[in-house]
Amino acid sequence: MGRGRPPQHVAISRQEQERLEALVRQRTASQRDVVRAQIVLMANAGATTESIAATLNVSQRMVCKWRGRSARLGVDGLKELPRAGRPRRISAAERLQLVSLACEPAEVDGRTTPTLDDLVERAMERKVVGTISRSHYQRILQDGDLRPHHVKQWLHSPDPAFKEKVNVICDLYRKAPQGSVVLSIDEKTSIQAIERKHLDRPPRPGRDRRQEFEYIRHGTQALIAALDVHTGQTLASCGATRTQNDLLAFMERVAAANPDKVIHVIWDNLNTHRSAKWVAFNEAHGGRFKFHFTPIHASWVNQVELLFGVYSRRCLRNASHIGIEHLRDRTLAYFAERNKTAKPFKWSFRGYHLQTGEPKRKPGRAPYARSLHQS
Repeated sequence: MGRGRPPQHVAISRQEQERLEALVRQRTASQRDVVRAQIVLMANAGATTESIAATLNVSQRMVCKWRGRSARLGVDGLKELPRAGRPRRISAAERLQLVSLACEPAEVDGRTTPTLDDLVERAMERKVVGTISRSHYQRILQDGDLRPHHVKQWLHSPDPAFKEKVNVICDLYRKAPQGSVVLSIDEKTSIQAIERKHLDRPPRPGRDRRQEFEYIRHGTQALIAALDVHTGQTLASCGATRTQNDLLAFMERVAAANPDKVIHVIWDNLNTHRSAKWVAFNEAHGGRFKFHFTPIHASWVNQVELLFGVYSRRCLRNASHIGIEHLRDRTLAYFAERNKTAKPFKWSFRGYHLQTGEPKRKPGRAPYARSLHQS
C-alpha cells in the first residue's frame, strides 16, 4: 500500500512563533484561533500530523488543512478567507440615495418627523428602489450611524466681534489685573415657590422615590448674584422684582464689598445693563467699574450661569417651598453655606486665535484689548 502524501513542512520565524505563543496564552482568544495556532506551533516543532491530531483531539483532516495553509502563506494563512455570499440587492448608489432621502429637511405641510414606513413609501414612489422592507431601511441607517428623528438645538451668535469679546473675558478669567476683582453678574428671574400638594413616597429597593404631580404656586422670586471668578465667593440678593433700581441697589452692595478695588463686571446685553444710569453710577464710585459684555447669544461665556445651574440642582430640583419667604430664605442660606467652602470654577477654555492667525499668547497676561464699554 502507498504511504500517502508526506506532511508539508512548516517553518515560521521567531517573531511569528512568539505571536502564536502569545495568542495561545490569551484568555480572551477564541478557541478556534487557539487550536490553529497550536497546530502550527507543533508542526513547526516537527510533530507528525497523527500526533498533533491526537494531542489536540481534532481530526487529521483539520490538521492537514491548517498545516498546508501555514506552509504556503505563513501565519497569515490562519485567518479566515472571504466567504462567498448573496450579492447586495441594493447597490451602494441606491443606499446613498436612501440615506439622503432620510436626511431631507422638514416638510412644508408641518410634518417634520417621518416614520420608517413613510420613508419606505417615499423611496418606492421616487423609484429609488423597487421594494424595500422597513427593517432593511433601518439597517441601512444604522450602518451609516444616522438617526434622522433625533434633533439637537444650537444657537449661533451673530455678534461680529464675537472672538474679540470672548478673548477679553477669558483673559480676565485666567488672571485678574493687579488691584482688581473680576465679577460675573447676572439675574435669574421667575424662580417659582412651588409647594408639593402631597408628601413624597420614599425610595425602596428596586423602586425610585415617587413624587405627586400636583403642586401649589406661591409666587416667584428674582435672584441677582455676583460671582468672584477667582475665589468662588458669591454675593447674592433675592427679592420680588428685578428692576433697574433693584440692580442699582445690588451694585451698591458690590461696591461696598470691594472697596478701593477696580471692579471688572462681566454680564450680558440686557437693556438694564446698558442704561445711561451706569455712567452716573460709575462716576459716583470714581470710575472703578469696568463693564465687559458677553457676545450676543453667548451666555455660556458668563461663569455665573454655571453657578445658577448648580443652584437649581441643589436648591430647586424636587424641592417644596411653602411660600416665597421660604424660597428666599433657603436661597440665601444656600449661598451663605457655599461661601464657607467656595472654590472657583475651573475655566479651561483659553479663547480663540486672533483673526490675523496669530495664536493666543501665554495665559496670565493682561487683557490685550480694552473693555468694550467703560465709563
